[in-house]
Amino acid sequence: MKIAYVYDAVYPWVKGGAEKRIYEISRRLAARGHEVHCYGMKWWPGQDDIELEGIHLHGICPPMPLYRKGKRSIAQAAYFAGRMLAIQTDCDVLDCQNFPYLSCFSAKLISRLQGPKLFITWLEVWGEYWREYLGAKGRAGQAVEWAAARLTDRNIAISRRTQRDLLSLGVRDAQIVPPGIDWRMIRGIAPSAVQSDLIYVGRLIEHKNVDLLIRAVKRVKSEIPDVRVLIVGDGPEMNNLKLLARELDLSQSISFLGFVEDYNYALSLMKSSRIFVSPSTREGFGMAALEANACGIPVVTVNHDMNAVMDLIGKDNGLICRPEEEELSRAICALLQGRTISRERCIEAAREYDWDAVCDRAERVYDQTSWPPSAKQ
Repeated sequence: MKIAYVYDAVYPWVKGGAEKRIYEISRRLAARGHEVHCYGMKWWPGQDDIELEGIHLHGICPPMPLYRKGKRSIAQAAYFAGRMLAIQTDCDVLDCQNFPYLSCFSAKLISRLQGPKLFITWLEVWGEYWREYLGAKGRAGQAVEWAAARLTDRNIAISRRTQRDLLSLGVRDAQIVPPGIDWRMIRGIAPSAVQSDLIYVGRLIEHKNVDLLIRAVKRVKSEIPDVRVLIVGDGPEMNNLKLLARELDLSQSISFLGFVEDYNYALSLMKSSRIFVSPSTREGFGMAALEANACGIPVVTVNHDMNAVMDLIGKDNGLICRPEEEELSRAICALLQGRTISRERCIEAAREYDWDAVCDRAERVYDQTSWPPSAKQ
C-alpha cells in the first residue's frame, strides 16, 4: 500500500504523543514494504522532501508556532490547511489527524479529487470542553468538530474513550489504533539509583492536577512520614506547585526534577519507583501511565469522563479513585501499605501495546475493503 499521513507537527523535531505515534507506525510500515509519506510543516533544514528511516517526509510550508498564549493557534491551523491544497498524491490511504481540525477539510478535498481513502485519526473528542477552552468561541469549535466527524466513514480512535465519544457525535463506527511502546526495549532498562515511592511524569499544566497529588501527599505523610515523591516534567504550573509544596511543608518529601531530556533515564526513574500517579482529568490516551506499567509499577489515576487512562487500568495493574485528595491518598496508602499488585502483571498488561502489535492493527485497518468492517479489530 501507499500510505500518507497528514499532521502539522513532525517527529523528531516536535516531540509529542501524536507525532511519536505517526513516526513509530510509519517506520514499521515502511520496513514491511509499504510506501509511506508524511506531510507536515518543514521543521528540518535543507530540502523540502527528505527520507527518514524509510519514511518520505514532505515539508509543505515553513513552520509556524503551534500555540498562541497557551492555546492552539487558529491562524497556524488555517495556514497549514491552506497549504495542504497543493498536495499531489497517488497514495491509497490518506490518514489525517483530527487536530487542529481545519486540515481535515483539506484532506477531504484531496481525497475527493485525487482518490485516496480518507481516514481521520481522532486523538481526542472535546465536546463540551470546547467552551471551557475558548469560552463563548467554543461553540464554533464544537461545530467544526461535529462537521469533521462527518467527513468520512473511516474514523480511527486512539482509545476506547475516544471511540465512545465519537459514537456519541453520531459516527457509525470507529476502529481503535492506539499509541504504543517499545515493550522489549523498556524491559531492558535498568532501575535508577534514585528511588521513590511515588512518581509523576508529564507536563505541569492545570488539567494535569499535580496540585491534587501534592495535597494528597500531605495526607499520605501523616501515615507514612518518610514518603518520597518525584515530579518529573516542566510547564507553566512549576512555580505554583513548588510554592504549594513549601506551604504544605513537603519540600523534603517532594523533589522536582524538571524536564528530563533522556527518555531512558525517565524510564529508569519509573523502574525505581513503587507507584505512578496520574491525577489528570483530561487524557486522550495516557502514554506515561502505559510506560509505567511496562516498567512494572502500578498506576493510580482518577475517575473522570475525559480521562482515558482509566481504560488502561484494571484490577491487576492499578487503582482508580475519585479526583479528591482524601480518596487519592487512600488509594496511594493502600498500595504502599499492603495491597499487592504483581510487577509481572503490570508488565504483561502493557504488552499488547507494543509498537509491532499496534502496527499490525493499523495495517489491518488500512487494508479494509469495506467500511465499517464486519468484525471489530
